[in-house]
Amino acid sequence: MEFLAAGQEMSVMEKLGILTDAAKYDVACTSSGVDRKGNGRSMGNCAASGICHSFSSDGRCISLLKILLTNECIYDCKYCINRCSNDVPRATFTPEEVCTLTMEFYKRNYIEGLFLSSGILGNPTYTMELIFRTLWLLRRKYGFNGYIHVKAIPGADGEIIRRTGYLADRMSVNLELPTAEGLKNLAPNKHRKNILTPMRQIQNHIHESRYDLAVYRNAPKFVAGGQSTQMIIGATGESDYQIMGVAESLYRKFELKRVFYSAFVRVNEDKSLPALPGGPPLLREHRLYQADWLLRFYGFSAEELLSEDRPFFNVMLDPKEDWAVRHLEQFPVEINRAPYERLLRVPGIGVNSARRIVAARRSGNLRFGDMKKMGVVMKRAVYFVTCNGKMMYPTKLDEDYIVRGLTSEKDRIRFGSDGMTYRQMSLFDDAGFQRQIQPEEALGAAVGQL
Repeated sequence: MEFLAAGQEMSVMEKLGILTDAAKYDVACTSSGVDRKGNGRSMGNCAASGICHSFSSDGRCISLLKILLTNECIYDCKYCINRCSNDVPRATFTPEEVCTLTMEFYKRNYIEGLFLSSGILGNPTYTMELIFRTLWLLRRKYGFNGYIHVKAIPGADGEIIRRTGYLADRMSVNLELPTAEGLKNLAPNKHRKNILTPMRQIQNHIHESRYDLAVYRNAPKFVAGGQSTQMIIGATGESDYQIMGVAESLYRKFELKRVFYSAFVRVNEDKSLPALPGGPPLLREHRLYQADWLLRFYGFSAEELLSEDRPFFNVMLDPKEDWAVRHLEQFPVEINRAPYERLLRVPGIGVNSARRIVAARRSGNLRFGDMKKMGVVMKRAVYFVTCNGKMMYPTKLDEDYIVRGLTSEKDRIRFGSDGMTYRQMSLFDDAGFQRQIQPEEALGAAVGQL
């Protein structure tokens, strides 16, 4: 889009073109976590089944309007397209314009909610006040009862964040980069303490709201869908082990609903940024999401999945397979006797299939055919389970043998393995990447201070 001549006003649709494009690097594809029925007075409702190109339980694809309030920014983060030193078209919505867009899109059944983030206009508190004003108008003036996810601006006044939280379903504070050193190198205007402080505030207000609801039935809810955060992966030299440790600390100490991992996309030319000759590290992002799932639902810890000696996930295997082939002493698992927690550790067995197995075996011994009907992915599980003391077919608990069975010859050639020598792979093997940050420099120390 061309720059406008001096004094020429920008239309709402022109702003929309700029500010939707500027918001595309914010990850928001998550279920809302909130159920709220229509009340007969306001417009819209909220379903916990999914938001932003997710699928609900009845198969519907539902989405939300994802925009920035402004792409003006006082900061000069080296990885950000909206950094103040970039010569890009700038635009700013008024709160009324965001409300109009949201309501008109909702009436046309284009969206079921709003995701609102922002650059920093003037200062963090002023920007947060504009976001609060937008949500207040949507809820109070326009009667919008749908899903709203907003970003809390680090450094903003805590009272404004609190007031905004009573109008939003979910709030998030972007961690940006996994470690304080990475933030110092690429975002010198941002500080780890300023980012973690609103996370703690949101957590405390959520606890207060739960107490109020337990005492007073009609007490207002604060961020009913919880809070989340986002980390950029691949812009700095942290290992997967460090990133998983940071995520685990955030889940444990701040009770986050989700940590999102965003593969670094080089949108600026800056010598401080990695070249990424192979493009954004999308496969690495995928492995981190898989490992994150193991942390949240499968009872794994970061220390189990990786270590200082093996700091990266093997790109040929998903993290559960990677863990299993390195802990063959714990296999095979007998399907008819193993406790639920052990079943979850078997590759190919998910939360739902593990529950089905536990429920079904109360009525009698299960066979391999029964497992397949319950949703078990047998081509993975076959190396790690027995039924009535027997394996599905003759196999051996050997690391190289199992890895060859789990991977294709094409992948082994692609990632530099001959299929006979299993080794931990690193996406940085050929990237000429900067030095690895030491574990003691990671976020864990900063988290412990709050």
